[in-house]
Amino acid sequence: MDNRLEYTLSREQFDKFEEMAVPFQKLMMQYECAMLEVRTKLEVLNKELSLLHSRNPFESIKSRLKSPESIYGKLQRNGQDFTIENIRENLNDIAGIRVICSFTEDIYMLADCLVAQDDITLIEKKDYIADPKPNGYRSLHLILDIPIFMTDEKKHRRVEVQLRTIAMDFWASLEHKMKYKKDIENAEGISEELKYCAEIISQLDRRMEQICKRIDKKELYSQTGILRTDLE
Repeated sequence: MDNRLEYTLSREQFDKFEEMAVPFQKLMMQYECAMLEVRTKLEVLNKELSLLHSRNPFESIKSRLKSPESIYGKLQRNGQDFTIENIRENLNDIAGIRVICSFTEDIYMLADCLVAQDDITLIEKKDYIADPKPNGYRSLHLILDIPIFMTDEKKHRRVEVQLRTIAMDFWASLEHKMKYKKDIENAEGISEELKYCAEIISQLDRRMEQICKRIDKKELYSQTGILRTDLE
């Protein structure tokens, strides 16, 4: 998506932006610190759970801070002024982390372990895997509140975490490309085809997870001689 600033600013607005420069930079630094805290927690969980389950629960992790232009645009669309208070109180996705897992089961396991930590507060959870969006989008979204410690104070900042499988991420990337690309022929037909593909991807994720469980069960039996029927 093109996040370039497309709004005309008055002199008064421009002066206000200049006044906000330092507190805005400080606020963004705090969001970045919160994002790093959550990312570190996820990477620690990845290492621990890989030992317990003999495989990593996630394949990759990406993080990003929303650009000033994107923040301004979102507030404008919501009918809100560009102020530090509005940014802090009304936007939950300033800091974002995307976690790509191999299997749906790993998504829920990782999310449960993360929100169980006593310094994290779950603000909101949207399960688009169990209840996909009308266009077929699937992902698990968490809004987390996390404390960060500055030299002389403690602040709480929110971080959005999105967890999805490799196949879900591939689908979302293509859908995002189509959504923001102009002058697409037969856009409605492509949207319907994407929705159909989303269902196929969901079925594929379930079948791959079943195959993985069968492999794990066989490996466990070869090591212990005990047949784990609870893994069916």
